[in-house]
Amino acid sequence: MTVHEPTAPTDPRGGRPVVPSRSLHRPLGLGEIALGPGFWEAMQRTNAAATLGHCEAWMERLGWLANFDRAAAGTTGPDRPGWSFSDSEVYKLLEAAAWEYGRSGDPAADRAVRRLTARIAPAQDADGYLNTCFGHPGRPPRYSDLETGHELYCTGHLLQAAVARLRTVGPDPLTAVARRAADQVCAVFGPERDTGAGPAVGGHPEIELGLVELGRALGEERYTAQARLFLDRRGRGTLRGDRVPSGAAYFQDDVPVRDAEVWRGHAVRALYLAAAAADVAAEQGDDGLHAAVERQWARTVGRRTYLTGGMGARHQDEGFGEDWELPADRAYCESCAGIASVMVSWRLFLASGDMRYADLMERTLYNVVAAAPSADGRAFFYANPLHQRAAGAAGDGGGVSPRAETGVRAPWFDVSCCPTNLARTLAVWHTYAAAAGRRELAVLQYANARIRAELGDGRVFGVEVETGYPADGEVAVRVTDPPEGAAVLRLRVPGWAAGAVLEEGGRRRRAGPGAAVVEREFTRGEVVRLRLPVGPRFTWPDPRIDAVRGCVAVERGPLVYCAESIDLPEGAGLDRLAVDTSAAPADTGDGRVRVRARALREPGGGDGVLPYGGSAGSGAVEGGEPVEAVLTPYHQWAERGPTAMRVWLPAFPLP
Repeated sequence: MTVHEPTAPTDPRGGRPVVPSRSLHRPLGLGEIALGPGFWEAMQRTNAAATLGHCEAWMERLGWLANFDRAAAGTTGPDRPGWSFSDSEVYKLLEAAAWEYGRSGDPAADRAVRRLTARIAPAQDADGYLNTCFGHPGRPPRYSDLETGHELYCTGHLLQAAVARLRTVGPDPLTAVARRAADQVCAVFGPERDTGAGPAVGGHPEIELGLVELGRALGEERYTAQARLFLDRRGRGTLRGDRVPSGAAYFQDDVPVRDAEVWRGHAVRALYLAAAAADVAAEQGDDGLHAAVERQWARTVGRRTYLTGGMGARHQDEGFGEDWELPADRAYCESCAGIASVMVSWRLFLASGDMRYADLMERTLYNVVAAAPSADGRAFFYANPLHQRAAGAAGDGGGVSPRAETGVRAPWFDVSCCPTNLARTLAVWHTYAAAAGRRELAVLQYANARIRAELGDGRVFGVEVETGYPADGEVAVRVTDPPEGAAVLRLRVPGWAAGAVLEEGGRRRRAGPGAAVVEREFTRGEVVRLRLPVGPRFTWPDPRIDAVRGCVAVERGPLVYCAESIDLPEGAGLDRLAVDTSAAPADTGDGRVRVRARALREPGGGDGVLPYGGSAGSGAVEGGEPVEAVLTPYHQWAERGPTAMRVWLPAFPLP
């Protein structure tokens, strides 16, 4: 296994996206863990080699980068290209390049950071305000559209980009830009703004996340205090809910953050807000605020989340539906919402150590985040439905897709928030794979890796993880740097992994879902093995999800599977395929799964006759033709071209 050698950092707070001041676990820095060849290392490599450059080329082509040049030169006007939030895509790309340089030391990533910073910095006004859409000649005044203008949202992403640079190379020109921008926000939206005369929050949460993390990085508590102000102001109905179909809930401005029972409205907005609330709670020791986020997570996951981990059931407002409203074919499951869900779960895990949060992260990472980019890193899904009724039209690959909900990955979108969000997430994926406690190392996501982590008590714990996961379920953890004295090695056992087995110290024992824990003194070279049952299995929906009642899905390890029309036998369309659940699904040997099924007969009747009212046996599956259907991992669907697809398939017999 060839990987970069990780080294314990001299500053345990640096080199990572999230650094809570108070938490049960500490996230590992970029230099404490390095991936070896495998599923996620390949995605990181593609992200660095293809996606970063792809995103920059598109933003140059569409004039989104030139917007900064025009703002600096004073030549803005009504013809500014891009949506009001296009600045944020530049900042997310900047953040991705900063993390990539910190991860790999690639000079090309460093040059990208310097190149982008050199175009952004001159556009900043003397008082620190920085936005290319507002406050310039021919443009609307500053903060004149807090509902949908996205000024504070863009600034939040600027601050997060600066944090990435600060934590990987130290203070540089981007740090100064971010500090001045944060100071300007605090000056305009500080406590004196609480007059009740108008909105004092932005329509899209994100500034809160940026302020907290910049405050942590610079030791500026007033930035965290400003983030808390924004959180406490939300839910008063000050934003104009009449501008969107779902009203104030779209902006999470209908109920105070502490009082909400579940996430609702626009999914990305809700999840960014929840992540910020978790951050503020950690910084200020606010147990009540933290409990509110935990409560909202539990109900949303239990009633409003898809099998893939995707969130957001409604296309109309890219938002959550009601409890149990989870239609497969109309699932929105925006890629950005999946990323935001990971952000929330990560913060809750760090605070509590509860493996349920790491379980949801795994599900979402494999089945939303990994599904969004194409294998070459140059095309993307914006929405991630669980049922595509007809194959999407093949694109020409050269144009901007005007629609998010397409059946093929597009190279760029009119609203292209997802490509850059994926880029910054993949650049730091390995920092989600493990965490350090006071005297424990917790391995959370399984990939070939070398880890050399500093525990909370100052000792170093080093291991090498070898695995073929998710293709196989054996995880071998070899101790390379044992800490002096007793320590804890905690290995996550996913909730689906009933029957997992732990082997260590010459002993073999069952490991129930949650974690397999080894607590003792370790010796250099010893191996702890975890065996996870990753064979294919049927998964049944809660009967209250009426959209898929009577259907079954197939999972294998952490992967959700789907049927694609190009794999079906002739005459076995997706609309007439039913799975025979009396026969267990089986591996094909090439990463796919085979199920026994029947191709249902075409029903009787014809045009003008309602498709109801037949006898109980008409069209029954027992009369269909027996077939074998081969299912593919959901994250790979549409890689071979446009295709119809279905995750949930009608089942017989029912349990």
